Amino acid sequence: MSDSVDFDVHVSEPSFRTFHALRIKGFAKVEVVAEIADVELDEAHAHLLDLQQRELAMFREARSLWQLTPAGKEAHARILAEDVVAVSADPRLPAIYAQFLGLNEELKELCGKWQLRDGQLNDHADVAYDQVVVRELALLNERAVPLVRGLAEVLPRLRPYGERLAHSCQRFLDGETNMFTGVMCGSYHDVWMELHEDLILSQGIDRADEGSF
Repeated sequence: MSDSVDFDVHVSEPSFRTFHALRIKGFAKVEVVAEIADVELDEAHAHLLDLQQRELAMFREARSLWQLTPAGKEAHARILAEDVVAVSADPRLPAIYAQFLGLNEELKELCGKWQLRDGQLNDHADVAYDQVVVRELALLNERAVPLVRGLAEVLPRLRPYGERLAHSCQRFLDGETNMFTGVMCGSYHDVWMELHEDLILSQGIDRADEGSF
């Protein structure tokens, strides 16, 4: 007789995924929210308007950015607790997360190699040096994508991160140099940080106590 335990797989509602995406980003345009939530643009916009009507989100017209209100953050925490209750006892999530943290350390070192060289800002004049970093990111991503696939088997709403990481990595390999460490452009680092924040929130981890950034 097998001692394995079957755990329920919880599929998050699209409206919650939109809510959660905005919590992860802090502030974002509707297009970014839709991408993270893995919903159509019109659907994400409808969800955001509903949050606004309930005073859980606000829209800043000057920059076309959405963000949660303080009440929205409180409401999100309550709904998130309900969303993850089905996986809270599943040992697979913390086990795979431990592997993620190992990759996270490697990625931080690789970001440093891309941004700095010999303690100075990398001017990217040395093509051979940069190509080493490019190859190393490709190898890291080969390990990251199946890891995210494993996370998604526990928590399906995490699935899009694997596709998004692969897409950003490919754009970097194709010569878009900002797609590794660029800020607020959907870079590999952007998506990785969103995934890390999602995993921390979903597991109720205190980032400062964990000491991982």
